[in-house]
Amino acid sequence: MMRTSRGARFAATALAVGSIAVLAGCGTSSGSSSPTEAVDELGDYEDEVSIIAWAGYVEDGSNDPDYDWVSGFEEKTGCQVTSKTFNTSDEAVTLMKTGDYDVVSASGDASLRLVAAGDVQPVNVDLIPSYEGIYDFLKDQPWNTVDGEHYGVPHGYGANLLLYNTDVVTPAPTSWDVVFDDAADYSGKITAYDNPIYIADAAVYLMAHQPDLGIENPYALDETQFQAAVDLLKEQRQHVGEYWSDYLKEIQAFETGDSVAGTTWQVIQNVLAGEGATTDVVLPDEGATGWSDTWMISSTTKHPNCSYAWLDWIASPEVNGVATSYFGEAPSNDAACDYREDCEAYHAGDADYASQIWYWTTPIAECLDGRTDVECMDYSAWTEAWSEIKG
Repeated sequence: MMRTSRGARFAATALAVGSIAVLAGCGTSSGSSSPTEAVDELGDYEDEVSIIAWAGYVEDGSNDPDYDWVSGFEEKTGCQVTSKTFNTSDEAVTLMKTGDYDVVSASGDASLRLVAAGDVQPVNVDLIPSYEGIYDFLKDQPWNTVDGEHYGVPHGYGANLLLYNTDVVTPAPTSWDVVFDDAADYSGKITAYDNPIYIADAAVYLMAHQPDLGIENPYALDETQFQAAVDLLKEQRQHVGEYWSDYLKEIQAFETGDSVAGTTWQVIQNVLAGEGATTDVVLPDEGATGWSDTWMISSTTKHPNCSYAWLDWIASPEVNGVATSYFGEAPSNDAACDYREDCEAYHAGDADYASQIWYWTTPIAECLDGRTDVECMDYSAWTEAWSEIKG
């Protein structure tokens, strides 16, 4: 996926990843080695930190003078920030392999790859005071924690919702069936997210409608389960008018009526509502996929103290509130909503709502649902199948 600030997210092909390895060894707080255990203590700031992140995550006022959370960090710590934006998770993984960067904002389709490759280090959350305020339902999750080791601090999160034209799609849908089993009712005007990870959306639907498949996790699909999801998407293909990756194009398609139902993000509906479009969104009964991003530290960082300081700063209530609002997602810190006025629209802190979201996680051969008697389809298989689905 790709993104820009104020909620834009675009799609991209991800690399394959193998099973997560349990790394052994001892780390230090100097950053001179590649620690495989979280550090026990921190020292003096090193005066600089290099960050790679999605656009809109590290703002210093140069893009918009009203949004600057970098300057305050530099003034407080003396750590001068240099930052680089990336456009895809693949690019983030590649950049982290160079060892030239200290901190990365990793999405769930990248984080496990970084852990498996040893490119990021376990994080001692006791050294990050702001971590205490993070919502419990974002902690200790498969995309940020491996074998009990924390690998970062959650940033923001959101659900992939069902967007529909309220004049055309009636009655108001409560199920994803409008874009799957009933897609023929709106043939040619269905839209879907253009990314292999969208296969998980089909799997979520099948979990509810074909329970005999035994799907327990939409990112842990054995060959039979995977083929069922692929077949569903191939059936859907004949009714899809457009696959979208550019959120501006989805907005335009719903404004013109070229699309009347499909997957979306809350920020897109906010834009459409602001422009008077006859659209609405719903989190369907089956649940949905979504994202939760994690700030992670390079295993070869030479600036561990400034890196830890950044993780604490970006997770603090005011900064987390402003940063996630600017991007267009729910914050991760419980107190962040004191600094923004739109948390209700994003269902921030609603654990019941969040429990219905299957957050993007890189599919790997080692089944993420705990099965050991079968091999699951890894992301390379997902990528190949997506090409076949789209034709």
